[in-house]
Amino acid sequence: MPTTPPGAPERRPRLTPAVADARRAVRESLADLPEGSLVVVALSGGPDSLALAAAAAFEAPRAGLRAGAAIIDHGLQGGSAAVAERAAAAARALGLDPVVVRRVEVGTAGGPEAAARTARYAALDAIAEELPAAAVLLGHSRDDQAETVLLGLARGSGTASLAGMAAVVGRYRRPVLGLRRAALAAACTDQGLEPWHDPHNGDAAFARVRVRSSILPLMESQLDAGVVDALARTAEIAREDSDALDHMVDEIAEELVDLAEGGCSLPVAALLANPPALRHRLIRLVADAEFGLALSRAQTLEIARLATDWHGQGAVHLSGIRVEREGGRIVFRSSAPEPPADPQSD
Repeated sequence: MPTTPPGAPERRPRLTPAVADARRAVRESLADLPEGSLVVVALSGGPDSLALAAAAAFEAPRAGLRAGAAIIDHGLQGGSAAVAERAAAAARALGLDPVVVRRVEVGTAGGPEAAARTARYAALDAIAEELPAAAVLLGHSRDDQAETVLLGLARGSGTASLAGMAAVVGRYRRPVLGLRRAALAAACTDQGLEPWHDPHNGDAAFARVRVRSSILPLMESQLDAGVVDALARTAEIAREDSDALDHMVDEIAEELVDLAEGGCSLPVAALLANPPALRHRLIRLVADAEFGLALSRAQTLEIARLATDWHGQGAVHLSGIRVEREGGRIVFRSSAPEPPADPQSD
């Protein structure tokens, strides 16, 4: 954090290109928020989130907004409470208020990275509701976006992986998603900020660390030094396409989905008339919107075959739902057991 000798006049940090870029990114991200709103920076104390916090502390008051910080202590490392308090002290020194520190219990579902992420977002959601906050700012950078795209491709996640992380999802915003990690580190240095460096970021046991430390540098040396920017641009293009398709599906679904007791249905003829990209999105939309079930690629294709490869096969049984063909429609119904009758009722 900035230090000033006792009795000396406070010196304003010089406005360097890195600092200006971070502030501009935050200013653009906050432009549509109502005056007086509170924005909360999700602050780990690392270079990316600390540069974001400094930019938010500068820009929010000028936009008629208030800026605070939320620090999540995952408790996964020795001394994590001290690290959290250090981040909180940095936030207060920047003038952020309120500053909330929240300890979470990290489970095991999905592996350590996924479990920590689940616990973190649950805590950030709770803090945003409690304060309340109009937006939560996340410090993901352009490098993070490139890593996300590569990891998703390796896992076969399709368009979702290519689209990477969105700049805005609900209350969450990623103002510095267009800036490189090195630029955010420079913004910290230029302002006299001392970030914390998470030792997990150097642990090759984590897939993201291997992508960051080995795979991306290899790609840059063997292919092109601009591969990070190229991957991030690919994500932007894929997200535009994906958003357009999702919008089309929403409009189509309003016309095609018939609601019925215990479920809903889609007409076979309409599914066959649409290209696979729209057909599969329609199926996933119905499963998610009506039953809260996120379908895998294999499950989506199995349901689609009730229309595209129909030869009298039986129902597709999934977690909590049953999907079957009845005449010219694909019918989705809940397969949850009916609650037992109340013996006291008449």
